[in-house]
Amino acid sequence: MSHVVELMVRTTCGSCARVLEQITPVVQQAGAELKVRNVDEDAELAMEYGDRVPVVVIDGEEFSCWEVDNEELAQALME
Repeated sequence: MSHVVELMVRTTCGSCARVLEQITPVVQQAGAELKVRNVDEDAELAMEYGDRVPVVVIDGEEFSCWEVDNEELAQALME
């Protein structure tokens, strides 16, 4: 089963860009799909996540906030 990984970001978020760069190879290696969602462009997402970005969401379930452990992410994507 292929997973969908969403990364919640904001336009002015430096750590969001860093996390995107960090997790992209992990997600690709797992054969998962990566979607970057800008919460500044979606009022519903902005209410849910606000300044609490970057947030990694796997198949609709929040996986991590701010920092991501590549090994844990890889493990979660293998399940």
